[in-house]
Amino acid sequence: MKIQGTPYRTIWPAEDGKSIEVIDQTMLPHVFATSRLSTMEQTADAIRTMVVRGAPLIGATAAYGIALAMREDASDQALDAAHDYLLETRPTAVNLRWALARMRDRLRNRPRGDRFEAAWAEAAAICDEDVETCRRIGTHGLEIFRAAAAKNPGRPLNILTHCNAGWLACVDWGTALAPIYMAHDEGIDLHVWVDETRPRNQGASLTAYELGGHGVPHAIIADNAGGLFMRQGKVDLCIVGTDRVTANGDVANKIGTYLKALAAKDNDIPFYVALPSSTIDWTLNNGDDIPIEERSATEVTHMSGRLADGGIATVQISAPGSPAANPGFDVTPSRLVTGFITERGVCPATNAGLRGLFPST
Repeated sequence: MKIQGTPYRTIWPAEDGKSIEVIDQTMLPHVFATSRLSTMEQTADAIRTMVVRGAPLIGATAAYGIALAMREDASDQALDAAHDYLLETRPTAVNLRWALARMRDRLRNRPRGDRFEAAWAEAAAICDEDVETCRRIGTHGLEIFRAAAAKNPGRPLNILTHCNAGWLACVDWGTALAPIYMAHDEGIDLHVWVDETRPRNQGASLTAYELGGHGVPHAIIADNAGGLFMRQGKVDLCIVGTDRVTANGDVANKIGTYLKALAAKDNDIPFYVALPSSTIDWTLNNGDDIPIEERSATEVTHMSGRLADGGIATVQISAPGSPAANPGFDVTPSRLVTGFITERGVCPATNAGLRGLFPST
């Protein structure tokens, strides 16, 4: 995708061949800045502090973190230590575990002298595969959008999304936003309702930034407005991403997703979840077993934004002294999900549906 006409991925090797660069998403939408990560510890900090975020991008960044660890020390002990250290950064997104396991498996039986180069190449392969996976998700989702638009000729297809599941959450294209971009580029008349997605406002800051940059018509709405718009007939379908899907089809995604799925169900509006197969956790059969990340209370009690003079400031918005709880995710039961859009096609949100697309996993 492009920023001011220049194509970017969210992560790429630096020119020195021994570090990586990423877009600093904590600075968006007001400032476009990049950060150079030269050590495994720096990649872990970037994941933990959400300089990079989104399940696929977290996995890709962690893969490069393993490579950077191998540059410093290619022993088995260092490999295991880097794996475990990075695994603790974000407990909910299963792509992190998937990428780290893949890296460790590829390196375990290699000679130590080859491990850095092999790890670097494997991390690059994970990134390239993510781009192609998201492109395929987009093409399968596009078929759904074409059919939905054909039902309402003469007016825009109104789509509601939550959080950010665009190219900023992946290496490129995105998951939930990929079919939106493809439909827009094909000439389908569409409009996107962008949930602000409190408390970190990834919708208002990141999804709107992406859509605006690509020229996609959209409007930011308060998180609690979606239900009203559904009742008023202003939403034709919902599409979101996910950080983890269990084998029975339950979905962990940014906090607030469950409420949107409930409202969609009550109003007979399709609710789709777009995901790569690396987000499926075959080891869990129930969404209640997914660990839910509890983030800092300051994300709820404080907010950052641009001042009238152009400066960026963080201000407290809560009553002084009031505590806050801040679960980062919730779980949407499979019964509320119309279908999954994956790189292999669309399927029901059931174990049988998933196994139909991924029988040998």
